Amino acid sequence: MRRVVVIGNGMVGSRFVEDLVVADAEATVTVIGKEPVGAYNRVLLSSVVAGSKSPALLSIEPGPHPRVVIKTGVAAVAIHRDRCVVEDAKGTEHPYDDLVLAAGSVARIPAIQGIADADGLIPGVFVLKDMADAQGIVAAAKGARRAVVLGAGVLGLEVATGLAARGISVRLVHVAERLMERQLGWEASAVAQSSLLRLGIETHVGASLLRVLTTRGRVTSVRLEDGAEVLTDLVVMCAGTIPETSLARAAGLACERGVVVDASLRTSAEHVFAIGDCAQPPEGGRGLVAQGWEQARTLVRVLTGAGASGTALDSTADVVRVKAAGMAMVAMGVCGDFDRSDPRYRVLSLKDPEGGRYVEVVVSGGQLVGATSIGDPDVAATLSALYTRHLPVPHDPAQLMIRALAGGGVAATRDPEDVKDAEKVCNCNTVTAGQIRHAIDEGCGTVKGIAGATRATTGCGDCTALVEGILACHAPKNQPASAIKGA
Repeated sequence: MRRVVVIGNGMVGSRFVEDLVVADAEATVTVIGKEPVGAYNRVLLSSVVAGSKSPALLSIEPGPHPRVVIKTGVAAVAIHRDRCVVEDAKGTEHPYDDLVLAAGSVARIPAIQGIADADGLIPGVFVLKDMADAQGIVAAAKGARRAVVLGAGVLGLEVATGLAARGISVRLVHVAERLMERQLGWEASAVAQSSLLRLGIETHVGASLLRVLTTRGRVTSVRLEDGAEVLTDLVVMCAGTIPETSLARAAGLACERGVVVDASLRTSAEHVFAIGDCAQPPEGGRGLVAQGWEQARTLVRVLTGAGASGTALDSTADVVRVKAAGMAMVAMGVCGDFDRSDPRYRVLSLKDPEGGRYVEVVVSGGQLVGATSIGDPDVAATLSALYTRHLPVPHDPAQLMIRALAGGGVAATRDPEDVKDAEKVCNCNTVTAGQIRHAIDEGCGTVKGIAGATRATTGCGDCTALVEGILACHAPKNQPASAIKGA
């Protein structure tokens, strides 16, 4: 039997284990996870903060398997390469034939005066990286009237809108000069700011926190770099992540920003591999769960002798969605800062600041190669479908925008009956409509059943509505809609 030890029980590590035991009947796996809970969907942690999802709904823990042992609530503390053993915090040693590092990343904590003491972050100051963080923020929010969120990337906007939905007055502070600067240009950022203001969220760009002030050990205010002081009961830092490399570095593995791996996910040490956010592949880490899942599939092929070649990560897997309460936003492909005079692109935009809407489409060669949409979920759905399904756009791209804004463009790209079997429905897991229909034919009568059979909806969750639609088209006539959505 092949003894495989996996350090990390997150979305990528758990997916690798699930695939490996199916592909290799000789593999026995020990998973060492420091969190006290089983695997869950981290992408949706901000939904827990917002109160739109309960922690139980995020679980992606597979059922028990006779060749898999999952140890939760215990951290790996050392890799003894000379003996091919992993030591955990309880002193237990786990011998391996192959070791897989899937330790993910840790929250980046800026150098801010007063945010921490000898015991860690002070009461009232949080990051959002795991379930304990999310539940801590929810508990603190119950007694809070004001909150400061540091960082206006995707996670920062989701946290800010989630706290605002709980009735808390929120100040969003961002070091860059505009919100989501990687995905939004200046005009789009200005519309996003006005939309946030309507939700009760003030934004402060081009600055960061200098100091956190406390009274009797609790946060009472923060001081910004420009000298302004803001009263607050709660501070949430969403300032990015850093690959978790501490174990790898201590074991002498080659590390740069992450654990350096080759195209086969091999590290500099024999029989040691790395996948997910902790890994630094030749093409660079994209911070997307889809990339980690593709690495998991590739590593299964490597370990079972099938070779490293697999399905390349789809170039349309770069769709960035903000799951914000009260504000629909999506950006994809060519967006943010780019040369709008580039002759390769045809760029059209529509700005409606008072209505909180902004749409920009970028067309090249008859295809949508980039888009930004704020304020209209139907427009976002239409553009996302055109982009991810490589559908042709009209000869005059303005027709696309007019139809979408008028509500007439959605059915042509999102009607479940029009989605061909070969077209992808779930981009995170590369699940096609044909696979979903096959699962329904095999007896899956709920979204949860389809998720179990195909993994559709288990990533960002944005394909759930389309999966429900496909299921409704095939459901028995007497099956109520509640049964389709339910478990």
